[in-house]
Amino acid sequence: MFLIHRSRALKLLLTGVVLVSLYAASAFGAAAQGAPGAVFTMTNAEEGNAVIVWQRGADGSLEMAGEYATDGDGSGGGLGSQGALFLSNSGDWLFAVNAGSDEISAFRVDPDGLSLTSTVSSGGEMPISIAVHGRWVYALNAGGAGNIAGFILNNAGELVPLDGATRGLSQSGGTGPAQVQFTPDGSQLVVTEKATNRIVVYPVGTDGIAGHATVNPSHGMTPFGFDFGQNGTLVVSEAFGGAEDASAVSTYDINHDGSLRLISGTVHSTETAACWVAVTPDGRHAYTTNTGSGSVSAFGIRYDGRAFLIDATLEHRPEDGKAGLTGDGSSPIDASVSQDGQFLYVLNGSADSISIFAVDGRGNLTDAGTVTGLASSTVGIVAG
Repeated sequence: MFLIHRSRALKLLLTGVVLVSLYAASAFGAAAQGAPGAVFTMTNAEEGNAVIVWQRGADGSLEMAGEYATDGDGSGGGLGSQGALFLSNSGDWLFAVNAGSDEISAFRVDPDGLSLTSTVSSGGEMPISIAVHGRWVYALNAGGAGNIAGFILNNAGELVPLDGATRGLSQSGGTGPAQVQFTPDGSQLVVTEKATNRIVVYPVGTDGIAGHATVNPSHGMTPFGFDFGQNGTLVVSEAFGGAEDASAVSTYDINHDGSLRLISGTVHSTETAACWVAVTPDGRHAYTTNTGSGSVSAFGIRYDGRAFLIDATLEHRPEDGKAGLTGDGSSPIDASVSQDGQFLYVLNGSADSISIFAVDGRGNLTDAGTVTGLASSTVGIVAG
């Protein structure tokens, strides 16, 4: 167990963030020590936000390896979003939101630690999610009218605003945005809006500038986190406003014009408040954290994008959507699958802990331990 510090109580239901699992190359000398990589979380503290780095062992265990200031301030509580931390595909860059100071930060991932290279205005109010493709970086701002704002990461590691790369959401204010992310090929940006039940898609030019949005209705209520499965299938969680046992996922194809084609509509898990989504590197399995149920649900994603609830649960009851348990009242929020696909890491908002699960070839989960003592304001988790 590794104690960091404690701060304010975390507001939970439909709050927090999760981050997509990408590779952290040799973070903190992991490769040299024979360990598979690192896991990153963020304190989100009001008076000085910081990234916490955890050394990941071959058995999935975590050991605290360092704390790095973002030179910005957090919000002191949940953000209601996925993607507050983002690791680049190359594993060379880590990005963080500073929701309290309206800034975003960039870190270079070095063999012996993180190096802060840039902290700049997010181009709006209260950034909650970051999307990265190559050198293009976009921040999702939830405050005020709400927007996405684009940047380029230059060779010095500085985030430079892109002229003409700020776009509004589906309406001015009141959208409750949850996440922004590039499609796998970088040609489009996707934003989920909890309050409007909409999924917004922006085309992205070769210059990195986002175009005008295509606004799509979500198949189910309260679209929250999302990730991409096999063949670029969009996998979206549906929290249904936190209604008891109503959580689900839906899957879509994204057309070239930004419209969505429904593949699987509202595949229920029988759990409550499914918000964050993490997909395995091969795109075959997706996991939702159920904030209201203290559980994780597992879904299979077929080659054609169809989703199904994985039958093999802890108690071998197909009707029970609990693939893993984080504990009564733990309020699991953010989640991330390791780059090798062997472990799922789940951040628990009420328990101030990280649950570790081993992942088998069929997508089933086995409890592999818990790390406690995190700050109660902690949000975001990404595993290398």
